[in-house]
Amino acid sequence: MAGDSQVHMDHDMEIGVTPTAVKKLPKHMREAQISTERTHLIADPIKKPRQRYVQKDGKCNVHHGNVQETYRYLSDLFTTLVDLRWRFSLFIFTLVYVVNWLFFGLLWYIIALIRGDLWHSDEEGWTPCVENLNSFVSAFLFSIETETTIGYGYRVITEKCPEGIILLLIQAILGSIVNAMMVGCMFVKISQPKNRAETLMFSHKAVISVRDNKLCLMFRVGDLRNSHIVEASIRAKLIRSQQTKEGEFIPLNQTDINIGFDTGDDRLFLVSPLIISHEINEKSPFWELSQAQMDKEEFEIVVILEGMVEATGMTCQARSSYLDKEVLWGWRFTPVLSLEKGFYEVDYNSFHDIYETNTPSCSAKELAATLREGQLLPTLSSLTPEPPKPYTLEPLSTHNPLTKEVDKGEEEERGEINGSAAALEDQPGLD
Repeated sequence: MAGDSQVHMDHDMEIGVTPTAVKKLPKHMREAQISTERTHLIADPIKKPRQRYVQKDGKCNVHHGNVQETYRYLSDLFTTLVDLRWRFSLFIFTLVYVVNWLFFGLLWYIIALIRGDLWHSDEEGWTPCVENLNSFVSAFLFSIETETTIGYGYRVITEKCPEGIILLLIQAILGSIVNAMMVGCMFVKISQPKNRAETLMFSHKAVISVRDNKLCLMFRVGDLRNSHIVEASIRAKLIRSQQTKEGEFIPLNQTDINIGFDTGDDRLFLVSPLIISHEINEKSPFWELSQAQMDKEEFEIVVILEGMVEATGMTCQARSSYLDKEVLWGWRFTPVLSLEKGFYEVDYNSFHDIYETNTPSCSAKELAATLREGQLLPTLSSLTPEPPKPYTLEPLSTHNPLTKEVDKGEEEERGEINGSAAALEDQPGLD
């Protein structure tokens, strides 16, 4: 029997079926098993898509869990009400007013009940606290008329009811506070600049190509409205996991990406679409990454555009992100701006269009080294000394004109000496 069970287990492993004993393990332990050669051939592991930190529409994909100190939300009640969804905001808006009217309507009814106005209102000579208030419904209607200052003129408070006058003052003051708070919340919620960010566009892809002999990471931004964003500025963050030299693992570590902070290029005049460029230099996190290494990396680039809305003066922020698969190497953006008769026209149909261009696949560090060597070669060739010419002795007369007369005298003396010697040789007696 033991041999048969072993045969069945071996057969299960061959066809890629998990044995019965393994199926009872927890899910995370079953997924962590190392596949054999046969099971690897049957089902290869599929790489899970990377989870976004920031969605394309700018929403942060982060949920806060296990928050125990919930009282902190009540300490900032106004912001809490503004941040609620519209259906909850409208529900709370209606509920606050109805509860307020019911509460003060109940107080008016209690005053009428204690004074006996409900039973003696029809008697002659009886002065009630509030005329024509004979039920809870009429007290509720009077509360609404008082707080909203409608004043139909049918129910009126009399001067012989001091407790009613005090309650009227309290309701007027508290009603003004409730109106200010609720109307303020609705006004801020309606005028929130989040809707303004809907007309700010980011390109679907980011690209890497060469600009002025330097690799650059680029993406495009644009504004669809004619009312511009004032004091617009942009910044970018690199989101990726990192492990320190001490072995500490930092998930979703944030690193700044310089897109012109030191030169002022991060401040935009966003009238027409602009291509934002990040020069990949020694301070860039992509300095040593080639195209092949970039394809293996897992990261996310978060871009944040901020500015003031021209119409309201409120600060607006638009966000987007690019995953590692959305950063294309060797591409450029198609131009969208054209000159027409008397104006410039932007073609937003081509806003996301890109085209392929020749780009080296090496890293920016290697490209800079190659260009540096290429620039040094002609410089070194111009600085190389010429080969030495053969050295020849030249007479001094060719260098110093003042010695010409001396040289001529010496030659004449040499000629006379040579002539006298020849004459002596020609005389016969001297042989």
